[in-house]
Amino acid sequence: MPDGTDLLCSRPRGVLRGAVLTLVFTGVLATAAATGSLPRQEPAVKRAGAHPGAGQGPQGRAPVDSAALRRAAAAAMADGKSGKQAAEEFVSRSGDRWGAVYDKREYAEFEQALDGAYTGVGLSAGRSGGDRVRVTRVQASGPAARAGLRAGDRLLSVDGRPVDGLSVSEVVALLRGDGVSGSSVALRVERGRAVWTQTLRRARLATDPVTVRRLDDGAVLIRVEAFTKGAGTRVRDAVRKAPAGAGVLLDLRGNAGGLVAEAATAASAFLDGGLVATYDVEGEERAVYAEGGGDTDRPLVALVDGGTMSAAELLTGALQDRGRAVTVGSRTFGKGSVQMPSTLPDGSVAELTVGHYRTPAGHAVDGRGITPDLTAEERAEERARTVLSGLGGGS
Repeated sequence: MPDGTDLLCSRPRGVLRGAVLTLVFTGVLATAAATGSLPRQEPAVKRAGAHPGAGQGPQGRAPVDSAALRRAAAAAMADGKSGKQAAEEFVSRSGDRWGAVYDKREYAEFEQALDGAYTGVGLSAGRSGGDRVRVTRVQASGPAARAGLRAGDRLLSVDGRPVDGLSVSEVVALLRGDGVSGSSVALRVERGRAVWTQTLRRARLATDPVTVRRLDDGAVLIRVEAFTKGAGTRVRDAVRKAPAGAGVLLDLRGNAGGLVAEAATAASAFLDGGLVATYDVEGEERAVYAEGGGDTDRPLVALVDGGTMSAAELLTGALQDRGRAVTVGSRTFGKGSVQMPSTLPDGSVAELTVGHYRTPAGHAVDGRGITPDLTAEERAEERARTVLSGLGGGS
């Protein structure tokens, strides 16, 4: 997923509820997508005992005390100050790298994004050439596409505010505005020598995190941009519909994570049950399992890179540790912490790190990432297709 879009955005975090996706928020599921928030329900998760060090926070620190955090927010409100701001300062001092605080509207939008929908104009923005902000992708049939905007167009301002020098997340926040469908936003755009102002109306848009296509050699390419709601089932259906004997190239590059349950469902497409990952919460270890009945014979190559995060790393680790796939690409990001949501007195929500994930072989992901079986920095997809062909996955 792009490094900034008006869908999700880019700063560390995670969801298990998936995992908080490192879904970083400003309105997008971007690098912000990660593994970590605990689910309100855990149908694919079972208890598995305990292990030394479980429940410790980042880099061995004790987890943030959620009760103390709520007291700090309540005390600030009693003094007429912002409870959310007090909570943010508390989390910042704690050293919790993936901790974050959302107001009620932000958190609602965050949860909607995990469901694969958002309100915006349908474009992704990223940095190019110093402080310049450019359109990196335009969603088909969205307001930006209908207005004729293209990838490569430079954004000069949003609603009259110059965007050069702003972070991508700040630009995303401007694009999303109040998040109300039908509200308007004026973009100043540059393309070559042409400069114009384009007014767009925000709309409710659905994302398409899974794309499937048949390659020239008969193999099937399944690209997963994020594990939003339904993504795991889409992967499983694609595998079931693939021609007999056709190999699968599972492209997880740039996948910032998402719902852990969806990653487990995707794992179920290739595994006949068994362990996907373990994670600890308050000293107790639990486990995520795949469902039975997956295709365990079809040749499989997983393509990963430094943008593969969180739930996507859990899937990668499961396929690699259990010998189900050859992994190709570059070391993954290393987002393997667990966040748990805590509601504060003013209605805002803090996502606090309470534990960490491990692969089936017991390897920690957080801060380490996963090293692929075959390292390929350049022409990675070409290398992956060669490996798949060697496994008998082509026609």
